[in-house]
Amino acid sequence: MARSIIIGAGMVGLATAWHLQERGVEVTVLDRTGIAAGASWGNAGWLTPGKAIPLADPSLWTYGPRALLDRDAALHVPFRVDAALWSFLARFASHGTSRAWDRTMAALTPIDRIALECFDELTDGGVDSWTREGPFVIGFADRSHSKGFLKEIAGVIRHGQDVPFEPLDDPRSLAPMLSDAVKVAYRLEGQRFLEPAPFVEALAGAVVARGGAVRTDAEVTAVVTGGARPAVVLASGERLDADSVVVATGAWMPRLARELGVKTRVQAGRGYSFTVATEQPAEHPIYLPFQRIACTPYQGRLRVAGTMEFRGPDEPFQARRVQAIVNQSRVLLRGVDLDDRQDEWVGSRPVTPDGLPLVGATRAAGVYVAGGHGMWGIVLGPATGKLLAEQITTGRVDPAIAAFDPLR
Repeated sequence: MARSIIIGAGMVGLATAWHLQERGVEVTVLDRTGIAAGASWGNAGWLTPGKAIPLADPSLWTYGPRALLDRDAALHVPFRVDAALWSFLARFASHGTSRAWDRTMAALTPIDRIALECFDELTDGGVDSWTREGPFVIGFADRSHSKGFLKEIAGVIRHGQDVPFEPLDDPRSLAPMLSDAVKVAYRLEGQRFLEPAPFVEALAGAVVARGGAVRTDAEVTAVVTGGARPAVVLASGERLDADSVVVATGAWMPRLARELGVKTRVQAGRGYSFTVATEQPAEHPIYLPFQRIACTPYQGRLRVAGTMEFRGPDEPFQARRVQAIVNQSRVLLRGVDLDDRQDEWVGSRPVTPDGLPLVGATRAAGVYVAGGHGMWGIVLGPATGKLLAEQITTGRVDPAIAAFDPLR
């Protein structure tokens, strides 16, 4: 039996492990911290292929400079001398054109279109968790604020996705925690949501139940190549070899992948979230695009998430970023206790300059990477794992991930 080692126990790594098992491969998943310990834990849990779009667009050129001066803005870059960070931002901004947006959207569309069916494949195959359909309620304080959102949806539809949405006359009928300051709203269909940590934990459980191993507190310090088979070395000194190795470590990918020929920079785009109690039960996700705030029902509470903070993945939690989300939310939400927050969290999403993931073979025989999905690792994780497992076991690169070549 072929054997594979997957480094990273988030959605992408575990989905790859599950699909390798489907193809008869024995798998061991290693993680330095724990299951769903990175960006897979506290995100909004949105399965929204209709919103899995390029992060950089032409609005970056006007919004970005203003955001640097606004302490409550969703985009935050610390003022510091950091040549690597500013080099990444320059390359990221260079993709903020209409032509680049269309090019990236065309590359994302094929995997967006199969994303939801890949979740069904997992749950039908024994992953004991759930995904739930919307509708999603999209709210704006002013009609002019909706222009960017409507342009994005039009672009996604133009590239071939079916994204049903319509004006919503009474948004509070679906989302009673929206305040009267929300004057314009839309109902977005065809998307789903989940509770991310429980789903990823159930996925890990399914991998173990089918004979796989999931080891936490197992930090990989090196991937060894050049021998008959690739191997990994743990911080403990233990060495493990396999027929294939997959690096799926999110924002930490460069630490292992750079020596494998993966030169595309991966920058941590950190997101923050917390949960609050609501006077009325939260049943549907809420999106406030102008403020970049996403709200999702989560275990009887409402998870409020936002911010794109470009810092190092291991830097300390910045309480000021949570306060920025709170300040933006107070006007638009009601019946929620924003001062009694639980589950405050920061997670490092892996962002690439061109907005495309890094999925496929490295220059080292038998070694692959899977990551760089930016904000879309949850929704695209199962599809990524399925298509990468096919490449590992057959050598065929599915057209849906051809543009994600990590050696580009």
